[in-house]
This record gives sequence, C-alpha cells and structure tokens, in this order.
Amino acid sequence: MITTNEYGQPIGCPVPDWSPAALPKATILSGRYCTLELIDVDRHADDLYAAYAAAPDDRDWTYLPVGPFRTPESYRAWADVAAKSDDPRHYAVIDNATCRALGTLSLMRHDPINRVIEVGYVVFSRSLQRTPISTEAQYLLMSYVLNELGYRRYEWKCDNLNEPSRKAAERLGFTYEGTFRQATVYKGRNRDTAWFALTDRDWPRVRHAFELWLDPRNFDSDGRQLEVLHTR
Repeated sequence: MITTNEYGQPIGCPVPDWSPAALPKATILSGRYCTLELIDVDRHADDLYAAYAAAPDDRDWTYLPVGPFRTPESYRAWADVAAKSDDPRHYAVIDNATCRALGTLSLMRHDPINRVIEVGYVVFSRSLQRTPISTEAQYLLMSYVLNELGYRRYEWKCDNLNEPSRKAAERLGFTYEGTFRQATVYKGRNRDTAWFALTDRDWPRVRHAFELWLDPRNFDSDGRQLEVLHTR
C-alpha cells in the first residue's frame, strides 16, 4: 500500500507502534524430526565432522566462505570460533531419531532496529539433504524469528551461480529480489549475490504450507513425501 503526504508525494504505508525486535537468544528449538541446538564444540563437532567427511567429494563447500576441512582438528577449531560468535549465531541440526548432529545453519546480520535478519551458513551433510529434517530445520528457525521474535523480513543470500541454493530458497517460500553484482570476494573469486526474502506478510501462507508438508501423514512408510511443499 502506498499513500501520499501533504505534498502529494508517494510514501510508504505507516507502521504504527513501531519498536525494535529482540536479538535471537534461543539455545534450543525443538521439532518433530529434529532439534536445533546452539553449536557446542564438545557435543557436536565430532558428529558434524563425521557427517561432512562421509561425502564422496567437497562440492558442498564450493559456495561457502569456509571449508572444506581436512581433519577433525581443523573443523573443531572452526566450530570453536563459531560457538563463541553471537552474529552469526550458529545452530547444530540434531536428528531426533539418532541424537546426532548432521548439519548447521545460522542467524546472521542481525538488524533488530528494522526487524530484519538473515539465515546463512547453511551446511547440511549429504545424510541431511532432501530429508524431512532439513525442511523442518529451516521451518523451526524461520518460525522462531517471525513468530516469536516478531521480525518482519527474513533474508536468504547466496552466490548467484549457486543453483541448488537458489532453488532451495524458492522452495522454502523466499522471493527473489535481485542480484548485487560484484558484491564480495571469497576464496579468491568474485561473487555476485542473489537476494531472496520472506516477509511477515508472506509468512502465514508459507507457515501453513510447511505445517501441511511436515505432517507425518504426508510421508509413506519409507519416509517419502506424498505431496510436495507448496509455498506459492
């Protein structure tokens, strides 16, 4: 909605009773298939390294500013730094069936004044990818941010060449907003950054789609989905 001021100029719609949101503080977010726990080196690092090391190649690290990690010690060193960071705030994804950490994701670029925050550093092992756990992990974090903390904009950014990440963002209900050319340099190469966002206006529709998809009745006896995730 666009309104006009006393000069006839178009201006954004008013946001009454505006106040900043709280910074994320949750240490545990629990779901049916997984639990998100603030990353802890002693509890999670060994499981995470083992899950990542099981991959036959390093392609999952191509578009990340960190990794791949060649030894458990090198990963633990990174995880130690990550565990001490408030922004990004890293969470380990725990499989409720095995109690093992299989991946991480984070909340980053916190802007509570404008109620904007980004999900990033999504590092899901091969055993986590394309599972109900991977989808629920994303749902738990966005629900915490949009429902509990009251943010109005939830962002996803990736290398514009990272087609799997772009497809994941769209599947999860984010809207593509454009590409920032020559936005950063990482691992010695240029990155044009694709921007996606999910707003609080989008969230009721997207939340309903997640809840339908995550219902146990949407999976057969082998754990295969019966209906795809419809967030549009």
